[in-house]
Amino acid sequence: MRAYRVEVIRRIEERAIAVQGVDVLMQRAAAAVAASASDLLRSTTGGRYGRHVMIMVGVGNNGGDALFAGVRLAHRGVRVTAVRCLGTPHPGGSAALIAAGGRLVDLDDLITRLPSDLVIDGILGIGGRPGLPDQVAQLVQSVLDRNVPIVAVDLPSGVAADTGAVPGAAVRATRTITFGERKPCHLLRPALAYCGDITVVDIGLGADHEEAADLLGLDEDDLAHAWPYPNERSDKYARGAVGVDTGSDQYPGAAVMSVYGTVYGGAGYVRFLGAERPAATISAQLPNVVFSPGRVQAYLFGSGWGHRSDGARVLADAAEQGLPAVVDADGLGYLPKPAPANWLLTPHAGELARLLGRERSWVEEDPVRAVTAGAEQTGAAVLLKGATQLVAAPDGGQVLVAVPGPAWTAQAGSGDVLGGVCAALLAAGLDAQQAGQLGASVQAVAAAEHPGVLAPQELARAIGQTLGHLEDRAKAR
Repeated sequence: MRAYRVEVIRRIEERAIAVQGVDVLMQRAAAAVAASASDLLRSTTGGRYGRHVMIMVGVGNNGGDALFAGVRLAHRGVRVTAVRCLGTPHPGGSAALIAAGGRLVDLDDLITRLPSDLVIDGILGIGGRPGLPDQVAQLVQSVLDRNVPIVAVDLPSGVAADTGAVPGAAVRATRTITFGERKPCHLLRPALAYCGDITVVDIGLGADHEEAADLLGLDEDDLAHAWPYPNERSDKYARGAVGVDTGSDQYPGAAVMSVYGTVYGGAGYVRFLGAERPAATISAQLPNVVFSPGRVQAYLFGSGWGHRSDGARVLADAAEQGLPAVVDADGLGYLPKPAPANWLLTPHAGELARLLGRERSWVEEDPVRAVTAGAEQTGAAVLLKGATQLVAAPDGGQVLVAVPGPAWTAQAGSGDVLGGVCAALLAAGLDAQQAGQLGASVQAVAAAEHPGVLAPQELARAIGQTLGHLEDRAKAR
């Protein structure tokens, strides 16, 4: 799944308009919105004829798409009322709707009681600022309070198209019909949660536009086919040997959780190289783990270190070996400068802010910008953990987006498990950026397959089961 920033979408649209004309593209968009609205009416009310549809309309082409969708619905016997929410709506669309028997009314207090079986959101398009004016927000809230299904045109009004932020009131759509390509808000939380079911419709913008995508997401099928499964010729080193130096006598749990992630993330051989206190627990729970130095193909460092006087030396020595590594949590404070390009750093928002010398709010207001800056400044790939998990490479290019997961994974120890899974993938031969995306994705899928609260070590075991399901899925296709 590719997503493109607004400025790139604008260039794609401009080239298509120059060849086909804006009216042709608008009618195609309107047809797609009307078809989705008709389908939703049938599924929720049993039919279209005589049903009421309210269009919340703003200015510009987004409003025009919505109005011409209303025209098509009116021709099919639907009662259509368009509510002017912002400024003067598209003149041609307004005139066509009235000619088709629809109504165009102003926004006032009575509108919140307007009967409607479905609402089309055409208030703001990709050029709109996030948030909604108070009176429009009240209208939107009245629709949400009545559980009326909503079809959003291109994106739900109120969300930020490029960053996925939702800083104020916004439409929470049942469905979103977007045109040509996804925008970042269709992959990034919290905006993703406002989109409902997303359909990408080809209206003639062309798939051969040669623009590079800004974001690249994946779904469970993509994950199933990208995972490096062992085959009949694989031995433990083919699956990957990982050296784990995590935890401390003060924070033994981090070591235990990271080793669980490494084992159940598929590593063929795990060597624990950390503190003595967690070693006893690991040995009792995971007797397959080895407690001596030796051959490894990737390292995992940092989580649960606390203050470590030799932390910088440990990472410097590892960098000289040239092996890939995951560095998490406390280890991020001891990075060599620059860090090796085949390393994966796994900060949360606060940790990334410290790495960049920024406030946490700067990271959270535009995570794509922040993770890209993190990779550029450190020299390593960076997996930014959070509600949306993003991975950037130090040489730029597309930012990868992990499969989203349930909020239950936001707990102490989940990041330790994730670091272990990513280290297993590095040892299996994946590059750092892909290891981050697949590791975060499989954790999310495992949590979704096992709803409710799972302790981190239980989630690690669930990842092992999920890998079996994904392998079966890959073989069946």
